[in-house]
Amino acid sequence: MYFLESAIVLFIGAFLLTYLTIPKIIAVVEYKRLMDDPNHRSSHKGRTPTLGGVAFFYTLIFALFFIKNWNDYDEGMFIIPGLTILFIVGLKDDLVVLGPLSKLIAQGLAVSFVLANEGFIIHSLNGFLNINEIPYFLYLIIGGFMMITIINSYNLIDGIDGLASIVGIVILVIYTTIFYLSGEHYYALIGLTLNACLMAFFGYNISGDRKIFMGDTGSLIVGFIISVLTLKFLSLTPQDYTELPFLLENAPLIAISILIVPLFDTARVFAIRLANKRGPFSPDRNHTHHVLIDYWNLSHKQASFLIGCFNLIFVMLFIVLGSTAKNIGMVLMLVSVVLILGYVFFRYNYNFSTLKQKIKIKKKVSHLKTKIENSKKKKENPNP
Repeated sequence: MYFLESAIVLFIGAFLLTYLTIPKIIAVVEYKRLMDDPNHRSSHKGRTPTLGGVAFFYTLIFALFFIKNWNDYDEGMFIIPGLTILFIVGLKDDLVVLGPLSKLIAQGLAVSFVLANEGFIIHSLNGFLNINEIPYFLYLIIGGFMMITIINSYNLIDGIDGLASIVGIVILVIYTTIFYLSGEHYYALIGLTLNACLMAFFGYNISGDRKIFMGDTGSLIVGFIISVLTLKFLSLTPQDYTELPFLLENAPLIAISILIVPLFDTARVFAIRLANKRGPFSPDRNHTHHVLIDYWNLSHKQASFLIGCFNLIFVMLFIVLGSTAKNIGMVLMLVSVVLILGYVFFRYNYNFSTLKQKIKIKKKVSHLKTKIENSKKKKENPNP
């Protein structure tokens, strides 16, 4: 009961703190003219306030202070430095664009604080692909690579209104439920806090007159917290899985299914860029949400809702399968789904550097067809 009361108070407090302070951030950003200017890759047309992630940062800091008695290994003292580093880097990147290498170095430094805490150590994969014990040095390599991948993957999906918020909410709802059932209440409260921030931010992000972007300030922070929760999830012991609705050995696949949207989109984008002999971090309109908007003519809200629903359904499917199926079969299914999705989206375009030209050509061809059809009709039915 004490946890439930704490969770309710924390959620309401985090939601109100974010919701009531974002208008202040918008006012400051507009006054100082720190707006996001649209370019040839942007999905928005007008100058829009950014830095919405500032509200996430101080809300999380407050929350980590109030829930400090819930953890066993002082994890909060290791999370705060990482949050602070990424907040500063994200803030600078929103104001003065940073290079990919600078951000990667900062991310590596941020995750190193978390990896150093014994509460996050992955001792075993519990039989996943017949892998059990993991040496400490291998844990550092796997954990570091995984966290940096998640941070960048989440950062990359923040391209249209509402998408990063909806995907983040889906991911955090699932992780909050997992940690509650496993008895890791500290991480359930962290997930709940950030979820409240995203829900409060979502209303502004899709608003017509009070719109604001979370910016790299927000996406790096949210990606970092999601990566922390993923690392903690994989470090759970067999005793923690007694109430979870899937087999212990399927935990890595469940984690991948939870993160399927950012991971799939990043893998697809990087593959296309490399195939086009470009750097993996070179900006363009390669993303899945851009395909939905540019080719399927969906609105931002429709594309975001569709992707969010897919994420939720995909996770539910894998949790159901993970309760009985062996991980070899689930791996084959995951690979099959990724290949099918890759084909579905890959067939629409290959060289995205000419995306706008293709769209223009497509419109011109459609216009010409219409004119030809109208001309034929006039010839067939001439006026008397």
